[in-house]
Amino acid sequence: MLSLIASLAIATLQPDTLPVCTVELVVLGVAQDAGAPQIGNSDDPAWQDPSLRRLASSVAVVNRQTGERVLFDATPDLREQLYRLDQFMPVETTPGLDGIFLTHGHMGHYTGLMFLGFESMGARDVPVYAMPDMANFLFSNGPWEQLVRYDNIELEPLEASIGVEIAGLTVTPFLVPHRQEYTEVVGFSIDGPDRSALFLPDIDSWEEWDEEGTRIEDMIASVDVAYLDATFFANGEIPGRDMSGFPHPFITHSMARFADLPATEKAKVRFIHFNHTNPVRFPDSPERQQVLDAGFGLADEGERYCLGD
Repeated sequence: MLSLIASLAIATLQPDTLPVCTVELVVLGVAQDAGAPQIGNSDDPAWQDPSLRRLASSVAVVNRQTGERVLFDATPDLREQLYRLDQFMPVETTPGLDGIFLTHGHMGHYTGLMFLGFESMGARDVPVYAMPDMANFLFSNGPWEQLVRYDNIELEPLEASIGVEIAGLTVTPFLVPHRQEYTEVVGFSIDGPDRSALFLPDIDSWEEWDEEGTRIEDMIASVDVAYLDATFFANGEIPGRDMSGFPHPFITHSMARFADLPATEKAKVRFIHFNHTNPVRFPDSPERQQVLDAGFGLADEGERYCLGD
């Protein structure tokens, strides 16, 4: 029964099976920061099979009524992701982004901003929404500060738990525990006219969040679909390393923690942010089927979710 529910959930998100809706989320990438295949990993079959390649995790929301487009994270794959977004909902202006919301200062989540700069697109006044430390990092460090000086981007302040109204959405950042070498780390609640989504590509552990007073189960219950950190499948997938202290919840751990959730809650979960070592990135892997059989979902590039009819 659970596998049937999971299969239906996946089918309803695929581009060819959804009617066009007014406010829609589209997945532009599902991989960990460095994408897949990973640099230096010449044995990865994705080098020979382009269908297995995956871009760094990012989602966008479009509002067809107003013509607005909002991006969540600016990855190193921004060039191709912006092209995909143009195919999904074309706009007349370049880059046609009414806001970029950044989760944090790790390489897969902000470095795509470079393509807005002088050496590339030469964009003008693209609003970049960032938490205080993230904004200060961009404002104070080259080459990012040049984007500000040249008016390629315009920094817009975010405050934890305070929503921003944009493109028919309310976007609310929430702090999460994760490696904070340079900036704070947030996820986003994305509330559309009719439905809502959670975008949380990075977190150290659900239990550490528990200690800070937030339960992931409550966050899942508050939305209609939840894109959650699934960097690694299980301990042991990186040969020769004890991964028990890695700062991400393994998929196996998340599934065990969520095992008693109702089937409808499990079906909301769309795991995302797969490391190149994570076997769920391969369509025919038994690990991928294990996740689906347990009633959970795995994000696919190009999938859509309607936030407003």
